[in-house]
Amino acid sequence: MAELDENASWPTHGTYEYSSHYSSRKEVVEYAAFDGRQAFDHVVIGAGPVGAALAFALARGRAGVRVLVVEKSWDEPDRIVGELMQPAGCQALERLGLGSVFSGIGAVPVHGYHIAYRGKQIFVPYMAGADGARLCGNSFHHGRLVMNLRAACKAQPNIVCLEAAGTELLGDADASGRFTVVRGVRVGPPRAAEEDAAHVDVFPRGTTFVCDGISSQFRRQLNAAPVEMVSHFCGLVLDHDPVESAEFFEGPTGATTHVARPDVGSGNPLPMPHNGNVMLDGVGPVLLYQLSERQTRVLADIPGAQLPSEASGRLRAVLRESLARAVPSSVYPGLHAKLMHSLDSARRIRCIGCKFIPAIANNIDGALWLGDALNVRHPLTGGGMTVGLWDVVLLSEALRDESAVPDARAMRRIKARWQCHRRPRAMVINVLSIALYSLFSAETRELALLREACFRYLAQGGIYAMHPSGFLSGLMPSPLLLVYHFFSTAFVAVYLRIADKSAAYPGDSLLFRVYSAFYTLFIAATVILPPVWKELQP
Repeated sequence: MAELDENASWPTHGTYEYSSHYSSRKEVVEYAAFDGRQAFDHVVIGAGPVGAALAFALARGRAGVRVLVVEKSWDEPDRIVGELMQPAGCQALERLGLGSVFSGIGAVPVHGYHIAYRGKQIFVPYMAGADGARLCGNSFHHGRLVMNLRAACKAQPNIVCLEAAGTELLGDADASGRFTVVRGVRVGPPRAAEEDAAHVDVFPRGTTFVCDGISSQFRRQLNAAPVEMVSHFCGLVLDHDPVESAEFFEGPTGATTHVARPDVGSGNPLPMPHNGNVMLDGVGPVLLYQLSERQTRVLADIPGAQLPSEASGRLRAVLRESLARAVPSSVYPGLHAKLMHSLDSARRIRCIGCKFIPAIANNIDGALWLGDALNVRHPLTGGGMTVGLWDVVLLSEALRDESAVPDARAMRRIKARWQCHRRPRAMVINVLSIALYSLFSAETRELALLREACFRYLAQGGIYAMHPSGFLSGLMPSPLLLVYHFFSTAFVAVYLRIADKSAAYPGDSLLFRVYSAFYTLFIAATVILPPVWKELQP
């Protein structure tokens, strides 16, 4: 079992080098004891995956640089997303010197995607690396990964870990009230009950980095556009036995229909353990991925900006219908039974809103927004941490040849270069997330036809599976290639409709099929081109 659970590039077992700092609070400065007169070179707001990785990158090996990290709570967070990291995200951590961050937290290697649709199943593995070995991602308990990243920060003597709330940015504004220069941040007590306590203003010599995540309170200072709520993910946890066979880890380099079909007696009911499992026949997509060898996260998507009421029982009714359709008992009896039991026994259903926020240029001097504080994509494709960590990699490499505290002119040049270099990968992951979600949550016949075409396209294997896998994993940051494959899929839909070979949109006369086929092509353009255009904005 240990051999199956070990990956040569980023091990998931063994001792983490900063493990002694995992739950330690001796390095955490409480707000009441904070000396606001200290001098800092940089301030990082937020100690999630991106903020912690950035602080580590800024401070590591640069003894003369002092970094302040402001975080409301340094205790282990508990979230239902940010639990699967794509191979490109793992590569980013490796380049930051954090490749062993998955050690000791029960992380599970992820080898690709099992996708089920209308009774058919395919396996789309991750791409192979330069050495020919298939690359892997990892899935885990979000809070454990964050605590390992924070442990790396705590171990750096030139990082001050402050438990406080960033309350507002400080700086100069124009006549409309928009910041032109950010000079620092005002911090206060971390708990609302202490709001009347005195606040402290911190003015770093260099940059204030805003990394406070998907619910960023400072995003509107950069981007005042309204937030688009696309859907909600509802989370459950399944308890099960570990994997007992290596068959789930083997497979060809393309897609295949040979996947596991566990029966009631199976100890591990997942269709393909150690992979992302995507079930497309529910009310919205249903995702399953392991948090550990004995636990699996279930995320069921409920389309629309409004979530059904939990109090009235409507939410559970919709979830029951979605799970029953996505995981029918006739195909997955063991998994179906566990899902229904988990839904019935859950004391509350944890839900999170799924948003889409395109990035805009960081043109405010003195500050830089990174990760989800800058832009957000639908979590369906699990690319958020990958985008954020590559933000950190590209920024830290751009700063490598600069002085400890670049002046304003140098920082403008660095930001412009950074925004140019981050855009291809971020665009591919962001656009793909919203485009796939539009197809996978299809409400019209045209979108259902495109979803069917997408499944058939992937089932061809070869580059038809490997390139999309590269987009999902963040390993192929090529927007033009993404658009090419998307429209290739759309032309598959055109063929299926005209030839009357579609199960999602059958029937009608030849003339109407031709008309509806090209109308479907138009719908495909409306799915992908608007988010591409938004991502291309300066």
